[in-house]
Amino acid sequence: MSLMGSLYLGVSGLQASNNALNTTAHNMSNLDTTGYTRQQVAQDTRSYITISKSQTTSWQQLGLGVRYSQTRQVRDYFLDKNYRRESGRSAFYEVSHNAMEEIENILGESYEGHEFSESITDLWTAVEELSKNPTLAVNQNLFVTRAYEFITRASAVYDSLCDYQNNMNALVKTDVDTINGYAQELEKLNREIARIEGGPEHANDLRDRRNYILDELSKYGDVTYTENIDGYVSVKFEGVDLVKGSLVNHMSLYTDPVTGFHTPYWEMFADYAFDEFGNKYLPKESLESAKVFDLKMMISSDLNTDLGSLKSILLARGDHHATAQELKDVNPDGEYEKGWYDINISQSIIMNIEAEFDQLINSVVTKINSILAEAAEAETKLYPDSTYLRDKNGEPYKLFEQIIENDKSYTLPDGTVVECGWNVGNLQINTDLRQNPTLLKFRLHDSSEDNVTMEKLKNAFEESIYTLNPNVQTPVCFVDYYKNLVAQVANSGSVFADILDNQTITVDSLFSSREQVIGVSSDEELTNMIMYQNAYNASSRYINVISEMLEHILTTLGR
Repeated sequence: MSLMGSLYLGVSGLQASNNALNTTAHNMSNLDTTGYTRQQVAQDTRSYITISKSQTTSWQQLGLGVRYSQTRQVRDYFLDKNYRRESGRSAFYEVSHNAMEEIENILGESYEGHEFSESITDLWTAVEELSKNPTLAVNQNLFVTRAYEFITRASAVYDSLCDYQNNMNALVKTDVDTINGYAQELEKLNREIARIEGGPEHANDLRDRRNYILDELSKYGDVTYTENIDGYVSVKFEGVDLVKGSLVNHMSLYTDPVTGFHTPYWEMFADYAFDEFGNKYLPKESLESAKVFDLKMMISSDLNTDLGSLKSILLARGDHHATAQELKDVNPDGEYEKGWYDINISQSIIMNIEAEFDQLINSVVTKINSILAEAAEAETKLYPDSTYLRDKNGEPYKLFEQIIENDKSYTLPDGTVVECGWNVGNLQINTDLRQNPTLLKFRLHDSSEDNVTMEKLKNAFEESIYTLNPNVQTPVCFVDYYKNLVAQVANSGSVFADILDNQTITVDSLFSSREQVIGVSSDEELTNMIMYQNAYNASSRYINVISEMLEHILTTLGR
């Protein structure tokens, strides 16, 4: 090769080393950039020039230097897939763990800094004091006052649980908006990447952003994806196409007109109707086939049904404010449905606690009212004209009343009749007894103290005949019921904490392994920088040598 051609070899080395230095500098400048993937320089040799061909020996060829072929990203598909799946599972259990912590706070410090257990203990203490001297006005006043505090604090606890449900409901809308935003951005990135990579360039930074979105999207639900030859990524969310080509399947929210709770659904599967004004709406009966999540599926890591924070929020929140009757498989409409509790209540963290807590209040209230009614009826049997424990209308006094009267009742398959309306949110203390507790005089017609009723009130707090839910067999008394309820929350919270800790370790391990592949190492990049700088210097020195040789030849020939 001529000396002029040799200059071309040196130039190719300078160009290749310069591009490699630029890539290294790009890596270093993005050392702390979130979602950035380390870029590598790929070089290959240019075509050879054949000088002569020999039949007996090898061809004589000259190389044309080095070529900077591409700047490529380094990623591991399987690490990406595993990391995204496990981060989705971690997000699922983080929501459950946080929900349990919040419920523990509500039960522990729900009303003016006092634990709700104190109100049960105080009411029980008031009953004991009343039994010592039931005709004493001070004891009667203490009994009514403690009952009022019991209902007030119970209402505060239940309202706090409902408020937390409403807060989680707001998160559903936020998460759905975020998912839709990511879907729109993915489609836009797909078009940009395909346009740029239609030529000789590689859209590495755009791919970084797309991979970052896939990382974030996988935290909300079960995400799968594939990339075609044109660089388009198709994404499925919970098994349904979210992004496919230029199609973006929008996720909408159905808002229940009664509870205000949001339910995500796919617009493309929705069977809309139109009202009299021509406005489009989704009938509730058409919602089931368009739902994004099937919340009745068993939650299992083996089945990968425990993925995503959005699903976990929906499960923890539930779809309404639960009451005690649902523990007996009676739906909110007052109709018996076998398995209602297991299918619709048990998997929801908040709804399960709401139902169990409401059952405690319901049991205390109805038991005390029934004991007072029995006492009035017993005295009336002996003395038909008796007004003992009866109001001005001749009705037995109820210490607890319904705010909104509900006379509806339902009968269980075993014949048990349960009255509706005695829910914690629909209770108040009898106004007459609140103003004048001495109406509960507990003095019989013969002027003796009603010790029989006192014994019944004491036994009501001591008899172990109540269970937390249909799946718990151990009966407990009122005081122990609440203790077991709190212990159940603490135990479940501990389980979720352990699962979350294990998931955090798994995710951190996968993240570290992935970072070893895609992360930027300052030490490695500095080593590469020195290597490419030396290569650049070597090419520069080579050109200088060729230049000096040419100058020498020209100077010599010129004489």
